[in-house]
This record gives sequence, structure tokens and C-alpha cells, in this order.
Amino acid sequence: MSEPLLRIENLSVTYRTHEGDVPAVRDVDLALDRGEIVGVAGESGCGKSTLASTVLRLQPPSAKVEGRVLVRGQDALTMRWGDLRALRWAGASIVFQGALHSLNPVQRVGNQIAEPIVLHEPDLAEADIDRRIGELLEQVGLPAERARSYPHQLSGGQRQRVMIAMALACKPDLVIADEPTTALDVMVQSQVLDVLSGLVNELGVGMMIISHDLSVLADLCDKIAVMYAGRVVEYGRADEVFSGPLHPYAGALSAAFPRIGDHAARYAPAGLGGDPPDLRLLPPGCSFEPRCPRAIDACREIDPRLEAHGAGRLAACIRVGQP
Repeated sequence: MSEPLLRIENLSVTYRTHEGDVPAVRDVDLALDRGEIVGVAGESGCGKSTLASTVLRLQPPSAKVEGRVLVRGQDALTMRWGDLRALRWAGASIVFQGALHSLNPVQRVGNQIAEPIVLHEPDLAEADIDRRIGELLEQVGLPAERARSYPHQLSGGQRQRVMIAMALACKPDLVIADEPTTALDVMVQSQVLDVLSGLVNELGVGMMIISHDLSVLADLCDKIAVMYAGRVVEYGRADEVFSGPLHPYAGALSAAFPRIGDHAARYAPAGLGGDPPDLRLLPPGCSFEPRCPRAIDACREIDPRLEAHGAGRLAACIRVGQP
């Protein structure tokens, strides 16, 4: 079998703070192939964005990182700075949430898309750069003329498309989208997601998408990893994780989005009480136990790890398959 485009092995990320160490990501393993979309779901504070940023070694100096992040077979965590600089944009790129805050408000968007192109292809003629910018904008559903616009002259959905175009500027093999539709309304969100899935099909890139919305990932992704308290607690095919979750936390995320036509869900919407744990003070045993409706005494003592439950299904729960 060929090497995956992205392979994360035993990744742990701990932030050193004045109030103590915060283990934001704990022993995560994940793989992604070309032409595949893998989603990472979970509440705020579960480690999704830390996982995404660590792929391109964007963590702050205060972070302690252990494990390996192999992009095209090379470890991004140990490669020399010059190699890492070449990897960013050209090998792998990232689309951040909140395009209005990511784009420079006093630069035309065309100049901002051109910046990584000029950096990685310094010999490219100006006319060719302009042509590339126009092609990128049209690829994400915007007219080429929008290159002359400033960010404030574009709608939220258009700015997010510009961010996607920028991420594709140097033809990367891997694109990471960190909550790319959080600030968008439902209609524009659907359009942006259609653009992302179309680009994967058209260009054959691999894509990791971070979101708290499991229903969005179920429609878009091939596979989903559900994270809680810095760990992956369930992994499998997107449709299976959404419609038949094995872990109680994945089940709670799925139930938070009622199905159209489901009258029971309409009149009795599901939810999950409590809050994620303080990562500095994780409880003994299963970190989800204090919020779990199916917890038993053993859950306070056993810290479950991911185990296989059928082809391609993994879950970290001692009660999988029990009534």
C-alpha cells in the first residue's frame, strides 16, 4: 500500500501556562489519503484546532510536542526550517476560520493571493501570476475581477472563498480547513462546502476539515474522527459515525442535530449537560464519565483507549455493544 498523504502518529501537544500544563492533544493517531476528506469533530476546547495547526508546526513556542506528523512521508515536526517553509503553501496549506480577521484589510485580495505564489515561484512572470489569480478565483466561484476588491467590499462567503483560493495558490497536496463555515449563514455555508468538496474531486487533494457540527461533516467527509478532552474517542466512516455512533459523546453530538421529519426529535430536542473537563484537572478513568448518561462504576477507574469494533470502526468506550 502507498504511504498516506498525511499520517499522524502518537501526537501529543501540551501547552505550558502559569496555571499549569494543559494537555490539549493526547496520543492522537490519524491518516488521510489523496482525494479523501477527513473530518474532526468536537466541542470547543477538545483539541481540534491544536491538531490542525500542529500539522504545519504552527503551535506557539510554549507548546511541548511529541509524536510524528508525516506529510508526504516527511516529519513536519523535525524537518529543518527551510524544508518546513517549502512545505507550507506548496505541500500543505490551511484555511483559517474568520476570513475577515485573516485577510489584510488594506491590501486587495488579488495581491494577497499572489503573495505565496511570488514566494514559492519567484521566476513566474507577472502576467502569469495574474492569470493564476483569475483562475483560482473562478475555481472557487468568484469572477476574476474580484481580485481588485478589498476584503471589506466582499461578503462573508466571498471572503471565505478568497481564503480557499489563497490556500490553493501553490497547488498543495493537502488542505486543512479549520472551521471554514463558522461565521456564515446556512445558505452560504452550503455553497462553501460544495466548493470544498468539488475541489477535492477535481484536484485530487487530501483535505482535513475541523468543525463542531457533526451533521456538516457527515454530508461532506469520507471519514470522521470525534475528539473529546484532547483524544479521538471515535473514528469511522462519516455516515456510520453520524447515524450509528458507538461512543456516547459521538451520539450526543449526532443527536444535537435533529433529522428533518423526525417528530420525536422536534418535540424533545436532545442535548448534553455539563461542560468539557478542565484539561489541567482531568478526572481519573474515562474523561467523559462525569457527563455520560451510560456511565457505570468501572468508568471512573478505566481509561479506555481506541479499540476496533468492526471494519474501520474505532471507539474508546468500555460499554460499546452493551445494553
